[in-house]
Amino acid sequence: MIDVIDLKKNYGKLEVLKGITVTIGEGEKIAIIGPSGSGKSTFLRCLNCMEDPTSGSIIFENVDIADMKVDINIYRRHMGMVFQQFNLFNNKTVIDNIMLAPVHIGISDLRRKRIKNFFISIRNFFAKNRKPLYEINTTPSKIKAEARENAMRLLKRIGLEDKANVYPATLSGGQKQRIAIIRALAMNPKVMLFDEPTSALDPEMVGEVLELIKQLADEGMTMVIVTHEMGFAREVATRVLFMDEGKIVEDNTPEEIFVNPKNPRTREFLSKVL
Repeated sequence: MIDVIDLKKNYGKLEVLKGITVTIGEGEKIAIIGPSGSGKSTFLRCLNCMEDPTSGSIIFENVDIADMKVDINIYRRHMGMVFQQFNLFNNKTVIDNIMLAPVHIGISDLRRKRIKNFFISIRNFFAKNRKPLYEINTTPSKIKAEARENAMRLLKRIGLEDKANVYPATLSGGQKQRIAIIRALAMNPKVMLFDEPTSALDPEMVGEVLELIKQLADEGMTMVIVTHEMGFAREVATRVLFMDEGKIVEDNTPEEIFVNPKNPRTREFLSKVL
């Protein structure tokens, strides 16, 4: 699904990622662990080009999305991203937060088709060979109605449908993060990226967020998760990547990583956190 080839990221003279090559297969649940400052979050943000790589390739759906000529926004639609700090819009209700991206993209696509059809119609007026128009079977009001229906379905899934019309400031941290997750799901992504999704939560709220992620894993969602929750990584991941100093030092199954790590640096790290 995603092929990362010799990915590097520099900030000036500081090398954060030092040539990462890895393949993420469809349906895999990959946990990325390692010490702070090892490049985990930078790597995750490079996967959907929120951070522009300095060099290297990221092949997603047969396209190198690290190529600056590519319209990255088209491919970001298929990569859901969940951050440490929720990133909900506090001036919008919960349901408006969830609907925002689907409505914006849906109406933008509709507008783009209408503009294309306008120019095709002009061209057809003068040309002998008529070019077919793009099919349009929706309206802005229909797009909004469908987005609202889907948002309510997702809220019901996490038991927060009664919070649809409240503002994020009234919610607990665990509720905010679960809403941030279903906001990403509202775009029907092919892969979900989680950047330490529980690090900003009180310990008692961690469980409800991890449970939702486990449900997604059980449903076959492709996921890449940067996490400090070693027990969660061991239970949910199909592969674990250990990163240190901008490199993938070890890539193996959870069983091998946690029970029989091969690299001395991996062993040293795990001896301090387990």
